[in-house]
Amino acid sequence: MNEENPLLVHMEDGIATLTLNRPQQKNALNNPMRHALRDAVYAIRADRSVRAVILRGAGTDFCSGGDIRSMNVADAQAGRERIDDLHGWISLLLDLDRPVIAAVDGVTYGAGFSLALLADLVIATPRARFCMPFMKVGLLPDCGAFYTLPRVVGMSRAKDLVFSSREIGAEEARSMGAVFEIVPEDTLHDRARQIAISLAGASPVAFGLAKRALNQSYGSDLRAMLEVEALGQGIAFTTEYHKEAVRRFKEKETPLFQWPSRIEA
Repeated sequence: MNEENPLLVHMEDGIATLTLNRPQQKNALNNPMRHALRDAVYAIRADRSVRAVILRGAGTDFCSGGDIRSMNVADAQAGRERIDDLHGWISLLLDLDRPVIAAVDGVTYGAGFSLALLADLVIATPRARFCMPFMKVGLLPDCGAFYTLPRVVGMSRAKDLVFSSREIGAEEARSMGAVFEIVPEDTLHDRARQIAISLAGASPVAFGLAKRALNQSYGSDLRAMLEVEALGQGIAFTTEYHKEAVRRFKEKETPLFQWPSRIEA
């Protein structure tokens, strides 16, 4: 059954939840799952009713990486095309102008780790385990990790994780900046949804502009980012969301946007 539905897509209240659905294989990415993710990301990008995205894994693991059993690569060109086929939807997901939350439990290895790094925020359980094991099988990190990993944890730590292929726990991942919050297993998905709902209530214009600006900041200089700031702020000032938020502030009414307090275990 899972092989027929390698990715579950659930829409509710403007939140699209994508569940990697091969729990018996620790949600390893095979070709059907890769294709389903591609289709889901393209559909979400085109659907403005989607206000936030949650990535999660079925069962007790997020994703163990690529399914080695499906890695039948004939030559270097075929190997390049296999990875290049990922890049379109990976770029779209990374640059999606809406919040992306990864709810991570258990094994988060290889391409699974890379997939989590595409999210804006990673919420993890204490039993989450992260690893870039590519050196163990003579391969390179993929799914955008050469771009995201150094930006998230810094170059020195990125080299540590890639060269050593060592596993790190949730606490070390948080200390590196790869995990935003650690929550008990039984509250993981509720917390991810709580944050997604909160961010979905932010100004879509302001959030999208801020995310794009942050994503391009490392490749830009101060003058370029100041121009992005000025242009973006000029647009944000004109939105009805901003006008209503200011009105509520003046009238001491409930704000449009509020960050949710932690769920008590």
